[in-house]
Amino acid sequence: MLHVLLVFSPLIGAVVAGFFGRAIGDRGAQTVTCGLMALSALCAVIGLGYVGGPAMKVEIVRWIQVGSFEADWALRVDSLSCVMMFVVSFCSFLIHVYSVGYMSHDPSVPRFMSYLSLFTFAMLMLVTSDNLIQLFFGWEGVGVASYLLIGFWYTRPSACAAAMKAFIVNRVGDFGLMLGIAGVYLVFDTVQYDQIFAMIPQAAGGRIVVWGFPLDTLDVLGFLLFVGAMGKSAQIGLHTWLPDAMEGPTPVSALIHAATMVTAGVFLVARFSPLYEHAPTALAFVAFIGATTAIFAATIGLTQFDIKRVIAYSTCSQLGYMFFACGVGAYQAAIFHLFTHAFFKALLFLGAGSVIHAMSDEQDMRRMGGIWNKIPYTYVLMWIGTLALIGFPGFAGYFSKDAILEAAWASHNPFHLYAFWMGLLAAILTAFYSGRLIWLTFHGTPRADRETMHHVHESPWIMLAPLFVLAAGAILAGWLGTGMVEVAEEEGASFWHGAIYTGEGNHVLHDLHGVPFFVSFAPFVAMAIGLGLSYLFYMARPDLPGRVAGAVRPLYRFLYNKWYFDELYDFLFVRSAKWLGFGLWKAGDQGVIDRFGPDGLAASTQFATKRIVRLQSGYLYHYAFAMLIGVAGLVTWYMLTAP
Repeated sequence: MLHVLLVFSPLIGAVVAGFFGRAIGDRGAQTVTCGLMALSALCAVIGLGYVGGPAMKVEIVRWIQVGSFEADWALRVDSLSCVMMFVVSFCSFLIHVYSVGYMSHDPSVPRFMSYLSLFTFAMLMLVTSDNLIQLFFGWEGVGVASYLLIGFWYTRPSACAAAMKAFIVNRVGDFGLMLGIAGVYLVFDTVQYDQIFAMIPQAAGGRIVVWGFPLDTLDVLGFLLFVGAMGKSAQIGLHTWLPDAMEGPTPVSALIHAATMVTAGVFLVARFSPLYEHAPTALAFVAFIGATTAIFAATIGLTQFDIKRVIAYSTCSQLGYMFFACGVGAYQAAIFHLFTHAFFKALLFLGAGSVIHAMSDEQDMRRMGGIWNKIPYTYVLMWIGTLALIGFPGFAGYFSKDAILEAAWASHNPFHLYAFWMGLLAAILTAFYSGRLIWLTFHGTPRADRETMHHVHESPWIMLAPLFVLAAGAILAGWLGTGMVEVAEEEGASFWHGAIYTGEGNHVLHDLHGVPFFVSFAPFVAMAIGLGLSYLFYMARPDLPGRVAGAVRPLYRFLYNKWYFDELYDFLFVRSAKWLGFGLWKAGDQGVIDRFGPDGLAASTQFATKRIVRLQSGYLYHYAFAMLIGVAGLVTWYMLTAP
């Protein structure tokens, strides 16, 4: 009953606020959704007591049964789903509370609160799924809700375009996921997790023919499932929707990019660890894409000026860390980083919202500066989130990021050293652009106009209170979650208790605790270098950024334009699709179908009718003349055809 209440409370809130929002008003919608989210979060906290226990199945209803195909609607409760339920519901509750203050002047408060709760319900359905069909239901539900939230301010063309972009790009990844689900059913004849995982050892080494080429079955399935994860978690190639999603209200950015939607792909790979442990090629691909995304997004974050976009690219980079942790076999470290990241990234996004609120909706860091003493609480909270993100000792990110880098060094994956060095370089860049954000936003001389500076003020406590709770998580989550990467001394005594599977040859969780000293110390050095350089560039020598950018102008433009991925996709896909569509419309539809079809027949009939109408003149001698012509024609025909 506890877990049923946990999952379905947000749905009840979404229905009440969405369908009865006008009747209960703004305050009523906020009270209902926040109250039910508080209930869900409380259940999640209580549910953490189940961590370390065996997997449990909570049946809701018999869902689909067609012949031998069965898919029940049930909740899978184990250590992995308990951690995910806590992260999703607890962070979502805080974001709901924050939204009460942030969206207080919006004319569509009930609709917004309903969308938030609907999003949370879909994510909870995803992480508690017991089969692939239920996972797909939650997966697509999250996609629909994110479309509604990103395009919440639908009167803005930019918001509508961003919502469509997110939806379309995710459909590309979802097509891979659908193929993966179909492939799993083809191979295992079931979509139930337990049955699939039990049959994976027998399927290892099998071959499947794809386009005439025999390929390893589990590698193909692992690759297809990961394509879905790439779209949802914004990995390189399918990442272009993520920065544009900043068009939604700031609470949406925190909800999508901190604890929920973007972590769905990491959860998927961790849940299917039994499959990936027998698919080394797919696992190597995961490591390569994750490490490449970590450095790729970090380089772009160096040059962006929109405060929310900088944090968004930081999310993309941190997701790369999580994926290459999975790729080197350290699924536990990936979920550990997911857990800590949820707190400090939600803190940074909501803190950025507090800054935007103080600066009269200004988001460009070039028009900020000199406000640290005007919003002291937000300033301190942003520093806490930043220190956690860059891995400062004692803060949450220090524990989880170090565990990932140590696991990469200790792994025997073909790309483990590539992942380690890319992760280390990304750590330097992360510290640099995070420090840059703090210095540009809060320090230096004020760059906003006098009227904006006059109205700079601290956010109300309804917005600050969730930030303090998240700040506590950004400090303590690393200490509390270290058990996630500890090796159990006794069988069955581990934190995960079988929720995450590691094969007999996978000793990375054990080996990461015995890496050389320089590997453990390197992340701290990387953090110190990046933060120190940011202080040099933006505080001690503020002339340096412009001079360096001018000296490497082509590289700067390349990074500022986000590696030209949008332009490349526009050329390859958007323009070609428009050209094809225009050609089919003009040449195909209008030139052939309409011309010789409906429009052509109508025009021919009209033409003939106009000519025939002229015969109806109304003069008697015209009709008599026509009759004579007819008689003459009949006589001629008779004479020519008579024997």
